[in-house]
Parts: sequence; structure tokens; C-alpha cells
Amino acid sequence: MTYYLILAFQAFCVYHLIKNKNPYYWLFLIIFLPVIGCVIYLLTQVYNKRDATKIQERVTNILVPTKKVKDLEKQLAFLDTYQNRVNLADAYFEMKDFSKAIEQYENAAKDENQNNYYIKSQLVIAHYKAGNYEQSIMYAEDLKEDSEFEKSKTQFTYGLALEKMGNLEAAEAQLKPIDLRYDNYEERLVLAKFLLDREKTEEGKEILSDISEESKHMTKMNKQKFRATVAEVEKLLKSL
Repeated sequence: MTYYLILAFQAFCVYHLIKNKNPYYWLFLIIFLPVIGCVIYLLTQVYNKRDATKIQERVTNILVPTKKVKDLEKQLAFLDTYQNRVNLADAYFEMKDFSKAIEQYENAAKDENQNNYYIKSQLVIAHYKAGNYEQSIMYAEDLKEDSEFEKSKTQFTYGLALEKMGNLEAAEAQLKPIDLRYDNYEERLVLAKFLLDREKTEEGKEILSDISEESKHMTKMNKQKFRATVAEVEKLLKSL
């Protein structure tokens, strides 16, 4: 157990080093002095009081990836409540175990005393991810009149499900509202490719050009987060 704990400790430090582009000489310290090197790295490059809990959680998740799910399963078995069921469904969803997430969300949705917009929204996405496009569309159409639906990721997923079912005109109408400046970069890239595939080249190119221009004004965090997206945008622009 100690050996795996040290490996997890090293893995977190290396991940943090690469993510934050810290000097690579730290890598030798972390690898060749596993415990002492990691402690020094954490104290000098990572640690502060606000980060303490986050660090502990990340190390735990590396060691036991399903710990959160197991704990929530026990919690639901002990006390079967609406919130406990939603919490477990969310955990399955985060792990991309969409079949189990769907089961728990649908059971929770049976409680008609709750505002089930969130659950049905998650079901739209979970069913789409699981390849259940008709069910995804069914739940989306139940939400269409809700004010939260417009310009949401749920509406966008509805459009993707319609595309999978071959309803391209309806799909385009649901996908386009996601095109908001300085937001939704990944979804807008998908929209641009959808339009290009439909030979709406100028519309697709305009979205790509907007993303390219907006990327010049991104925060450092967003530049890193959306690096792959922006790179694909630039590649597509060059090919047009």
C-alpha cells in the first residue's frame, strides 16, 4: 500500500508540473527522491491552505477511482432518498458509466414532488452518450418550453441527437443557439463542422474565424484548457 501511495504522490506532482509548465528540473527531484522530492515540490509549488483538501481528494481519486461511487452506493442503501439517488447518478455520470447513471436518474425522476429539470437534462445527455438517441430526444422535447433550455448544452445535445436520427434541418435549429461569443468553444467547433459538412462553408468559416480571434484574448487557464480545440480550429481554417 505504501508503494502505491508513493506512486500516486509522484503521479500527482508530475501531473501538476506538466499542467502548470513548471521547470523540468523538478521532474528529477520527484522521480529520484520520491517522498522528499514530492514534499518539497508540494510545499514550494503547490501547497497552500486552500489547496490542502483538493490535494488530498486528488490523491485519493488516483488511488481509488471508484471510492466516491462506492461511498454513495452505501449511502443510498442506508437511506434511499431523492438526493442520495441523484448524487449517485451524478457520480456514475462523471465516471462515464451512463447506463447506471440513467437507471438512477430515471428512478429519481419518478418523484413528482421534485423539480426534475436537472435530472431530465442529464438524461438527455446520458442517453445521447449511450447511443440512445430516441430517448435523448424524448426527454429534450419534454424540456423545450423551459426557459433554462434555450442556448443550453442540453439543447445542443438535443440537436446532436436529431442529427444522428437524420433530421438535419431540425438539428441545425437546435445547434445554432450555442454560438455565443467567448463561450462554448468546443460546441461551436462541432457546430462549424456540422455546417461545413452541409456545405454551408461561409457560415462554418465565420464561426471558426470568431473562435480563432477570441482565442487571442483567452485567459491563461482557458488557453490551456482549449488548446486542442483552438488547434483544430486553426487547422480547419487553413484547409478552407
